[in-house]
Formats: sequence, C-alpha cells, structure tokens
Amino acid sequence: MASLLCKVFRRLQSTLQPKTIRYVGEALEKHVAALQNLPTRSVDVSELGAHTMNESRDSVLIPLGNEPDIRLQYVNIKKCVRFGKLLEDLDTFAIWLSYRHNQGGELTGTPRHHPMMIVTAAVDEIHIKTDYNVTPLSNILMEGHVSWVGRSSLEVSMHLSQKVQASGSRVDFLSAKFITVSRDPSGERPSPNVPLKATSSKEEEIIGKGLAACQTRRLKEERSLLRTQPNEEERYILHEFFLKTIDRKNHSFRHRVLPPNHVWLDDAKLKNAVICFPIDRNVYNKIFGGYLMRLAFELAWSNAAMYARGRVSIVAVDDIMFRKSVEIGSLLLLSSQVCYTVGDRMELSVHAEVLNVGTDTRVTADTFYFMFKADHDVPWHVIRERETPL
Repeated sequence: MASLLCKVFRRLQSTLQPKTIRYVGEALEKHVAALQNLPTRSVDVSELGAHTMNESRDSVLIPLGNEPDIRLQYVNIKKCVRFGKLLEDLDTFAIWLSYRHNQGGELTGTPRHHPMMIVTAAVDEIHIKTDYNVTPLSNILMEGHVSWVGRSSLEVSMHLSQKVQASGSRVDFLSAKFITVSRDPSGERPSPNVPLKATSSKEEEIIGKGLAACQTRRLKEERSLLRTQPNEEERYILHEFFLKTIDRKNHSFRHRVLPPNHVWLDDAKLKNAVICFPIDRNVYNKIFGGYLMRLAFELAWSNAAMYARGRVSIVAVDDIMFRKSVEIGSLLLLSSQVCYTVGDRMELSVHAEVLNVGTDTRVTADTFYFMFKADHDVPWHVIRERETPL
C-alpha cells in the first residue's frame, strides 16, 4: 500500500509544477521568522496529535535543466554534478521535511505547531549509485519524508533521482538518512515533536528500523574510544600493524621501517583553515551545516586523491555528527585523515574545530566520515608510533 501511494505521489507530482530547492530555502526562512514571533510556552506531549508519514512527504526539484543559470554552481571539472552541492541541498530538504512533519503539511508562513527550532544533528548514512554520472543538464528530483520520530529527534529519509535523457527512464542515484533535533526557541533545551503514527504494516516496519538505528547510534557513542578501551581484537590489530614496522635486525623500537606498499599515517593527512562569513549562514544566523559538509567533503576528496595519486569517486557517507553550532566569524580548522584502506577503497575522517584566536583554545564542532573509491588498489597505511591511536 505504501509503495502504491509513493507511485501515485510521483505521478501526481509529474503533472504539477514542483517546488524548487531555492523556493524551499526561502519558505523555510519565512516559517522560522514567523515562529520567532510566537509566544514561548511549555508543551505537554500528550496534547500533541500524531501525524502520518504522508503529511511530511514532499518532493522538490534542483532545476538544472529548467534553469541553466544555476548550472555553473553545480558542475565539476568532469562535467558532472558536484557532490558537495548535493549535500547542501539535502541538508535544506531534511530541515524542510522535519518542519512539515510538525506542521502537518505545507509550510504556508503561518505555523500550526508550537515554537521550536529544528537543526541537523547527524547524517546516519548516504549511499550513492557509483555507476551513474549525475549530469548537470537535467533536473534532479528530491523526494523524502520523516521516517521515525523520537521525543526531540527525527529521522528523515530522502532519495534523489534523475531522468536519463536518452531513454527517458528515471535513475535513483542516492539515498540518505539525516537525523534532526527540535530545540526550544532559545536552542538550549530539547523541544517535543509531534508523534508519528503508522498507517500500514510497511510504515510500522520503517518506524521500527528507525528506532533500531537510533539504538545503534547510542551504542556506538557508548563504545567510543573516548569512553571505552580498545577490545582484544582491536589491540591485536594495532599490535600487528606495529610489528610490521619493526626492524628485526636492529632489535629496537626506535628505528621503524615502512613495509612495501604502505604509507605512514602522518603522510596521509591534509588540513585547511576557513573563515566563516555571513553569506554561509543558515536561517538561525549560524553557519549552515550543509556548507560545513561540503567543506569537509572537498577536503576529504582532495586528501583521497593525493593518497591514491589519481581521481577518486565518493561511494558512501556515514557517521557525520554536528556537535556544536559554528558562529559567524569563527575560524574553522579542518583536518582530514585516511583511516582505513582495502583494495581500491578508502575511508577518510574529517575533524572540524573552532579556534579561539585570543585564547588559542579549540572546541570540536563536527566530525565526518567518507568512503571513496579509486581506479586502482591503494597502499595500506601504518602508524609511525604505537601510542598514536590510543
């Protein structure tokens, strides 16, 4: 039933003039401004009526085919669409769908829900169809809906597709799950969401998967190295890496050797510093999370290309965490690192921190993880000092 509704929704959208992502951004700004004029009040969760998935469901266009003037913003050197720009649009769309859920439909400029501010907290996963080159000559259709709702957090599921000009068929080339959170207007305390109710067994299954993903995220946070020591298997792997770099003839830890087809971990890093200007603000006058994702992706791509000594393509994104908002005027320090390699695949992390130039103190703002694919097998990497990862 749910899949049938999705097909009907697609056909209906094809007969209408879809909204553009630019319209969504402008309407979102008006909606947030209208919310700021509402009186702040406490909310009883039991008084909030539940909404369905279809009430948040929406589709918008990135009008690359209809509006040639915007193509230059999206095209890369290979004459394909820049992935970093898609990250920006996904972030905007996720917030839009989150507000639509609480609103119970279209954002008309008159809020029908209690005062709140919704921000992106994490990106759970993004999967990309690697054998399809997204062209900047055709429109991109963005579709999505809220797929799980906690007390103050929401999971937003989105899909991107594009019509192939030669055959006229549509290719789904990207799927994503974003996690957003609702805060009170001050941004200091959680704010309750309108609950989500299922209308079919398929929707119950989707909501169940969203709950399981939430529990998995909490478990990962609890098992972080910042809280938990490495287990026996992890210690064994680290020791094996260490033994590979020991000169057995020297019988000393001081002299380290680089095994064939390996790269020192310190030689697999790339850094950047960015001044955050008002042009990159979001609707709350903070630096736009989509812009930060684009910066992190482009740094990681550059690092991966240098490591592979050739062009690379993005395969997947996961475990992006937005831990602290970035203020306008901040000096943002980005550090990219190759974390793991196997065959032609590379996982890279990017750590973003805000530097206080007056006190020389740093605060972690965001962490990002990207998976890339090279045209050939890439070297393994090893640590120069055994203590480094611990």
